[in-house]
Amino acid sequence: MHEGTITAFPLCLSLSLSLSLSLSLSLSLSLSKMEPSSYIETQNPQEVEITSHAPKLQQHEGVRRTSSNDKTEGNTINGLSLTWKDLCVTVPDGKNGGRRSILQGVTGYARPGEILAIMGPSGSGKSTLLDALAGRLHSKTRQSGDILVNGFKKTLAYGTSAYVTQDETLITTLTVRESVYYSAQLQLPNSMSKADKKERAEITIREMGLQDSMDTRIGGWGAKGLSGGQKRRVSICIEILTRPKLLFLDEPTSGLDSAAAYYVMRRIAKLDQHEGRTIIASIHQPCSEVFELFDNLCLLSSGKTVYFGHASSAMEFFALNGFPCPGFQNPSDHFLRTINKDFDDEDIEQGLSGRKPTEEVIKTLIDSYKSSTNYLEVNNEVAEICKKGDGALEKKKNHASFSTQCLVLTRRSFINMHRDLGYYWLRLGIYIALSIGLGTLFYDVGSNCSSIQARSSMLMFVASFLTFMAIGGFPSFVEDMKVFERERLNGHYSTGAFVVANTLSSAPYLLLVSVIPAALAYYLTGLRNGFDHYGYYTSVLFSCMLLVESIMMIVASLVPNYLMGIIVGAGIQGFMILGGGFFRLPNDLPAPFWKYPLFYVGFHKYAYQGLFKNEFEGVEYEYNEAGVRKIMNGEHILRDTWQVEMSYSKWVDLEVILAMVVICRVLFFVIIKIVEKVKPHLSGLTFVVPKKQVMQVSVKPLATPSH
Repeated sequence: MHEGTITAFPLCLSLSLSLSLSLSLSLSLSLSKMEPSSYIETQNPQEVEITSHAPKLQQHEGVRRTSSNDKTEGNTINGLSLTWKDLCVTVPDGKNGGRRSILQGVTGYARPGEILAIMGPSGSGKSTLLDALAGRLHSKTRQSGDILVNGFKKTLAYGTSAYVTQDETLITTLTVRESVYYSAQLQLPNSMSKADKKERAEITIREMGLQDSMDTRIGGWGAKGLSGGQKRRVSICIEILTRPKLLFLDEPTSGLDSAAAYYVMRRIAKLDQHEGRTIIASIHQPCSEVFELFDNLCLLSSGKTVYFGHASSAMEFFALNGFPCPGFQNPSDHFLRTINKDFDDEDIEQGLSGRKPTEEVIKTLIDSYKSSTNYLEVNNEVAEICKKGDGALEKKKNHASFSTQCLVLTRRSFINMHRDLGYYWLRLGIYIALSIGLGTLFYDVGSNCSSIQARSSMLMFVASFLTFMAIGGFPSFVEDMKVFERERLNGHYSTGAFVVANTLSSAPYLLLVSVIPAALAYYLTGLRNGFDHYGYYTSVLFSCMLLVESIMMIVASLVPNYLMGIIVGAGIQGFMILGGGFFRLPNDLPAPFWKYPLFYVGFHKYAYQGLFKNEFEGVEYEYNEAGVRKIMNGEHILRDTWQVEMSYSKWVDLEVILAMVVICRVLFFVIIKIVEKVKPHLSGLTFVVPKKQVMQVSVKPLATPSH
């Protein structure tokens, strides 16, 4: 800090008493202008207390913060207390092959009925600490230290805790009411009636102040909907349906203006007074009004604790160490600017060379914190919580049954596909246009020998390029996967239910996309008469589309990027088309790769040969050779012209394609399960337990049926 500021500090102390009345009046007037009247209840000037360095902020409307004294004097709140001691986290360092420390010996606690704010500059370890406490660290991280729930090592059963991510991964086509109600049907047990679940959903929506937006769609790209703050509150609604005792929030105010941020946090602050909920939030730079809502503050810098204690005492801590907060300045701004070492070079360039280096400032604060009574109080509180050792946790809450999960997810996905024009409706329009173009290009090809090549080319185009366009739905697949990953990570439903529901909900639309364009192309071209032949032709097209969508879902689970996913999916299908036996006949395909294994594992072989058998088998074509009328039968065309395998019927080709659909869906399920293990996942509270603790519970966190 500047030398002048420190020198003026005693003078400010001596003048504070005489200026208290005038400052109180000016403070009341200035604060009344900072926020809309609907957000803040203005106090009388004489009710505002002025400190020597910064004014004490007002208590906001509808939010009463409970002090620690209130909690210890007979008003104990039942809930979950979370403590951590000497917590260290390291990650691999790609530069030197060693490991880099993210958190270094962090100690703290979170109690029922309180909000703990984790603050610090970018890269200080806020999100890492939050993820460590929630059991969401990446599998490559290493962690040590004690994390205890009510004084014991326990993993949290489903419904006991909830985690709200920074990104609003919501289904944009659903309304607020639909989003929360469908989630209630998935998360709440079958023992609750539909009416009770609906009531729980509506109560939760009202708790977050969204009653006026119940029938408004979430909205997203190209569709106007909720504001950023409202979306954030919908995400919170979904996660608190099970009434969790422990709520983790990752940057709940990120991307919001000050008014929206305050309104969101004000609603969150009310939650901690219901059922003794413990709330832990990582937050970057809250405004003054939001900062006042916090009970406790954990301030980090470079993975070390700069301050832990009551949020209202943080300014006093900084002032006692020679870094007082200037009057009327946002406390969080002052804290972060004081301990942010990213811009030291810029300060020197701007002529602030007299200022202490931030590294030295941080070291001073860390050393002062470790030698302060605050540090002893934190350790004593952690020891006291562990000593009480209330091992009685809530019993594991039940999910909806597997059949209910499948039914609800199918209904929700079906509605989403119906409302999202880009999912199937736009594709249907393009398919109809292409089918009309295909039908007019090959219009009424006739039944003579010269029509054989035209019929074959038309069938090849249908089996190859109409199915190829199924990759157009890949962006929607990626959005579905993002929603699934968030909901699955929070234990809303099983992976098997998602795979089954995705298959069932998409089947009617794929059937529609297959029947209408197939009929236009089939009858305009004048292919083989008979509804049974048309039915087989449509069945092959439908099966191929279902298979391509299954392949693209696998790609979406591995490559969650629009551009890369479309390129990978197009590349896979391109190779299958080339090796399908049309551009090079089967006997002419090079043996390595193209024939073994690509020709046999690619579905185009079975689609081409099945459609050719359906069109030419049992048919005779007339042609003239040197004025002599001759007949060519369909078996000769299949065997000699297209080198089709005639040892089995066309129905076997269709069965092989359907079997591939089942294999791909099972593979999709397996890949999702593998990705859950590799990507950031719920690793559980796997920390060392003090020897004095004898009770250990080993329960999978947020466990859901694997089905």
